[in-house]
Amino acid sequence: MTTAADQTEQLSERVRAAFESKTPLNLTGSGSKAFLGEHVEGEALDVTGHTGVVNYEPGELVMTVRAGTPLAAVESVLEAEGQMLAFEPPHYGDNATIGGTIATGLSGPARPFTGAARDFVLGTRIINGQGQALRFGGEVMKNVAGYDLSRLMAGAYGTLGVLLEVSLKVLPLPRTQITRVFEQGASEALTQISDWQRKPWPITGAYWEEGKTYLRLAGATSSVESACEKLGGETLDDDKSFWRKVREQQRPFFENKDKPLWRLSLPPAAPMLELDGDSVIDWGGAQRWLHSDMEPVGLRRVVKDEGGHASVYRGDTRPRFHPIGESMLALQQRLKRSMDPAGILNPARIYPEL
Repeated sequence: MTTAADQTEQLSERVRAAFESKTPLNLTGSGSKAFLGEHVEGEALDVTGHTGVVNYEPGELVMTVRAGTPLAAVESVLEAEGQMLAFEPPHYGDNATIGGTIATGLSGPARPFTGAARDFVLGTRIINGQGQALRFGGEVMKNVAGYDLSRLMAGAYGTLGVLLEVSLKVLPLPRTQITRVFEQGASEALTQISDWQRKPWPITGAYWEEGKTYLRLAGATSSVESACEKLGGETLDDDKSFWRKVREQQRPFFENKDKPLWRLSLPPAAPMLELDGDSVIDWGGAQRWLHSDMEPVGLRRVVKDEGGHASVYRGDTRPRFHPIGESMLALQQRLKRSMDPAGILNPARIYPEL
């Protein structure tokens, strides 16, 4: 029987051999996030066999799990204890893994209200580009010793190391959840959501689509009901299904396959931009989705002028990620060289220079 230690050593041996031969490696999991980022040319390094919960302390709100563990299995274990991953990660596939979730840094509709995926990472265990197994962070809420390299793994797309384990802070499930619906235009919605967020209300989702704003409240029953009384609006039936479809991009808006899907990251108070195409608003205005075949340079210029950036989420438009400045690129290259000297881990998955 192959143990977790055996699997770790096998993965380390593969990486060491690739380091010595300068062979690029394409880190692979279930494939649910393969459409994100640039295509990687390299030998496949499958990490899906490295599964299982290493440690779970419901009373401490901490879980350590191996990276190949299915995300659905992690959520099932937590739900049995009345707990959850508060950053509400999208799956994008039945076999999504927790490693792929953290590697891509994905967060769902609750992100601006509860925190991003990286905010819940307490520690990681990885294999660096030389085949060495390293551990960063720990399993406690307050771990401030040294540099917080563990959170750098969130959103690194496997370019800094092969995730073996991740320790996460988890939170209790809310006692009550209600979504209110309001008919209003996009600009009105942005103004209204900004005003709502200044209230002491337990908001955990703010989404606009086709003339309707959906505001989710979740928490203590008294707090949710009190906020609903002040808000007005109509109650959404089966709101859990609605937010799951928002999270998984299964709403009708996302079914448009004819034009690239752009993800626009903007200051929440930024106005609706003059861009060609259909759009929806998520994260209370901080994340906007756009179907458009606009010329990428021009589209990105408009978004940058408002203090944001634009990435291609689905579609063949290149480059996928918003270009970064020379100083930031130089910093990321230094970090890449320190963790992956030969540049063999998911090369060019984010930028060609990485």
